[in-house]
Amino acid sequence: MKIQLFLLCLAVSLHAQSPVPVSIDAGKYPDLQAALDAVPESGGVVTIPPGNYEITGPLRVKTAETRIVGSGAATHIINKNEAGEPAVTLRPANLDQDAKARLWRVQMADLRISGSENSGDGIFAEGIQEIYFEGVSIDHNGGHGIHMKDCFEDPRIADCILTYNKKRGIEIINCHDIVVNANHFEENQDALFCGDSFNLCMNGNNIDDHLGNGVIIENTYGSVLSGNMIEECNGTAVILDRDCYGITLSANVIAHHLEGGIDLRDACGCTLSANTFTIAHKFSVRVGKDSERNTISANNFCNTYIGAGQDKRPKEAKTPMGIDEGTGVLVEEGANGVVISGNSFGGLSSAAVWSGGAVKNVLISGNICLDCGRKLAKGARCFAFPVAAGVLIKDNLDEASAAAP
Repeated sequence: MKIQLFLLCLAVSLHAQSPVPVSIDAGKYPDLQAALDAVPESGGVVTIPPGNYEITGPLRVKTAETRIVGSGAATHIINKNEAGEPAVTLRPANLDQDAKARLWRVQMADLRISGSENSGDGIFAEGIQEIYFEGVSIDHNGGHGIHMKDCFEDPRIADCILTYNKKRGIEIINCHDIVVNANHFEENQDALFCGDSFNLCMNGNNIDDHLGNGVIIENTYGSVLSGNMIEECNGTAVILDRDCYGITLSANVIAHHLEGGIDLRDACGCTLSANTFTIAHKFSVRVGKDSERNTISANNFCNTYIGAGQDKRPKEAKTPMGIDEGTGVLVEEGANGVVISGNSFGGLSSAAVWSGGAVKNVLISGNICLDCGRKLAKGARCFAFPVAAGVLIKDNLDEASAAAP
């Protein structure tokens, strides 16, 4: 009995001495940095009341197990810095002295961060494990909206809106098991860049009206982009480059891009399936010379056709964005190992699939072509490759060929 009582007292004593997270009302401190500095090493929740909070230097978060939460867009952090510094920096205090230093589980939710053309990133995070952003509005910053570097373990960005940032909406460098779900991107330079990383899971996002490209993935493998709406990029909707492999792009709507839809610049072992490509001006899919062993299947490549012989948009307009357009698959000279099967090609200005030079091991089978080659010479082929180009073309249904006597 005495031993049990001793152990109980010891447990209570240890519990009382161990640090516990705290709850901090930022409204009771002279400024936001003072409230953040009041968080102990054990972490806590910092609640920021509604209001406009003008800052001239980065707010620095240096504690793990910390959640910063506002009152929605009514909590507005306004970065007045003119030297390109971020509005918020999440980073271990000793990272410069110890490159392996990390903080765990830092979170931000339910607030707005804006800046100016001369300010930096909305949020810059480095060395944060299991970082989490939810319901954050980030707009008009001079850098990226959210910039994550070496946030290797399980970063998550959900239900945020990233708009009008001078650089990218989200910049991801050297991260792993990444979730980017149900966010809205509009009129950033590019929507998202993910480089030198692993296992990006990007689903259910709305990506609209970008000055550059939509999603750029480099030196990343084992990833999936599905169920995203990507519309009206002045560049290309999705780019895979620099040794990408093992990536699936599926069930996305790729609509209205002045350059192209999906550009496999340097991608191997990737699958493109069940995507819809409409109004892509130069190509819907491009398979680059450094890309090998890819599958393009069960996609729809179309223009603005709405039935009964009518197109929604005119052939000519004041700007390129206003015209009817549709393109197919460009296989660049040197590409090796492409399966193109079970796709629908309709109302295209271009051929369904074409190349200007020799390729190797390209199989084109089981596709349907309706009203393709609108802007090509009469009698142009739906599948246009040089003689002896290393292509097997069989069992496709070509409306023009089927109608010929």
